[in-house]
Amino acid sequence: MGNGAEDADLPVGSSPPPPLEWKFSQVFGERAAGEEVQEVDIISAIEFDKSGDHLATGDRGGRVVLFERTDVRNLGSRKDLEAQDYPISRHPEFRYKTEFQSHEPEFDYLKSLEIEEKINKIKWCQAANHVLFLLSTNDKTIKYWKVQEKKVKKISEMNVDASQAVQNDNIASSSTIGPRGYLPNGGCPERPHDHLNNDLPMPPGGFPSLRLPVVTSQETSLIARCRRTYAHAHDYHINSISNNSDGETFISADDLRINLWNLEISNQSFNIVDVKPANMEDLTEVITSAEFHPTHCNMLAYSSSKGSIRLIDLRQSALCDNHSKIFEEHEAPGSRSFFTEIIASISDVKFAKDGRHILSRDYMTLKLWDINMESGPVATFQVHEYLRPKLCDLYENDSIFDKFDCCLSGDGLHVATGSYSNLFRVFGCIPGSNEATTLEASKNPMRRQVQTPSRPAKSLGSLARVVRRGAESPGVEANGNSYDFTTKLLHLAWHPTESSIACAAMNSLYMYSA
Repeated sequence: MGNGAEDADLPVGSSPPPPLEWKFSQVFGERAAGEEVQEVDIISAIEFDKSGDHLATGDRGGRVVLFERTDVRNLGSRKDLEAQDYPISRHPEFRYKTEFQSHEPEFDYLKSLEIEEKINKIKWCQAANHVLFLLSTNDKTIKYWKVQEKKVKKISEMNVDASQAVQNDNIASSSTIGPRGYLPNGGCPERPHDHLNNDLPMPPGGFPSLRLPVVTSQETSLIARCRRTYAHAHDYHINSISNNSDGETFISADDLRINLWNLEISNQSFNIVDVKPANMEDLTEVITSAEFHPTHCNMLAYSSSKGSIRLIDLRQSALCDNHSKIFEEHEAPGSRSFFTEIIASISDVKFAKDGRHILSRDYMTLKLWDINMESGPVATFQVHEYLRPKLCDLYENDSIFDKFDCCLSGDGLHVATGSYSNLFRVFGCIPGSNEATTLEASKNPMRRQVQTPSRPAKSLGSLARVVRRGAESPGVEANGNSYDFTTKLLHLAWHPTESSIACAAMNSLYMYSA
C-alpha cells in the first residue's frame, strides 16, 4: 500500500473513497470475432517502465513489442505543464513504437531438450540520454537490450540548382565528366576551358547557384541491439528476473536457485539462494517468483510452491540459506485435502512502491503482507473461491496450475489480478473499503459487472486482517454462463503513477483507465 497500512487508515467517522470507475481506453491487436489466434502471437509478459511513459510486451514467438506514451509527449514535459497549470490528461494514451525478435527457438544438445523462444519476463532498466534499456528472458537465456533512435542521413540539396541548369533534365549527368582522363590539376583534356561538358555551358563569371550538397537527417529509425547475453547459468526454467535499485545488478530465479548478475558482466553470476537438496527425492518445495526490494539494494523476497514468502538480506552471507523473515499463513486444522498444496503455491509476488508491503497471488486468493508482521497477511482478497467445488475438474484439465500475475497501484491503495473468461479483478486496500470490481478484457469492461451488496464499512485497526470477496456468484459468471477456462487473463500491469491497467487477452493488449 502506497503509504503503508497505518497511513491508509481513515479519520474516524469518514467513509472510504468511492470505487474507481473503469473505462476502456485502448486496444492493440484486437482480433475479429471467430479469428483464430496463432500460438506465437499470444502475449506472455507485460511491463511498464518506471516513468510509465513506455510499455513492453513479450509474446510466445520470442518478440518484444514496445509502446510509448503520446498524450504527455505531444504537449511538452510534465514539469513544464505543471508549471503552467496545464490540465494533464488523466488517461494515458500509447502508440506502437517498435518491435524486435528477442529470442529464437534453440536446442540443448546436451540434454536433448528444445528451448522455446517464449518470453517469460521483461524488466526495464534505467534509461539514459533517451536510450531505452531492458532485460528479457526465455526459459534459459537472459538478454540485455539497448533501443535507440538513429537518424537516417539524406542529401536534401544537390550542388547545382535545377532551375539554373540549361536545357538539361538530368543534373547527375550534367555535373559529371565523362570517362576521360583527368589532368593533375583537376582539369579535363581535349575540352574547352569554358565548358564543364557539352550539356552545361559555363556562364561568364561562373555559376552563381553552385553550392555544397546539404545533408539532413529528418527520418529516425529505432534500432534494437543486444548488448549482453547471460546464458548457461540455470539448469531449470527461469521464472523471474528483477532489477536491483542500485542500477547495476539484477537477479534471475529458476525452480531451485537464484543468481545475482552484474549488468556489465555476462560470463559469471553468483548463486545467492540454492534450495536444491542433496537427494532430489527429498525435494518438497520450489521457488516460484523472486523480486528485489524497490529501495533497499540488499533485500529481496522470493516465494515458494508451499505458499510461503521469504525475505533475505544479502549482507548476512554470500549464500543466503537462511532467511531473515518468512511470511506464511497456516491452514486451519482439518481443512487439508489433496489440492491444498497445489492451490497454496504462489505464482507471483510484488513489492509495493514504498517497500513496506508485499502482494502475493496464489490460485485462490490475493494476499497483502506487511513486512513487519510475519504472523499472517493484513488483507486477503478472494478471487477464485467459487472454483473450490470444481478443483477436481481443474486438476484434470491442468488449469489448477495456471500462474496468474498480480499488481499494485502506484499509490498502493488498489490491487489487481486476472481470472478466467478474460476477466480481471480490482480490489481496494484501504481499511473499511468494500471495493471489489470485476472487469472483462473487452471494449465494454463493465459488461459482466455484478453489483456487490454494500456492507457497512467496518472500523479496522491498522493491522486488522480483512477478507474481501470479489463480485462473484458460485459456479457461474456474472451473466449466468459457465466460466471459460480456455480464455484466461494471466498477465497484467498497473501504470506506476496513474489509475491505468494494461492486460493481455490472448494476442490483444487492452488498456483501461479510471
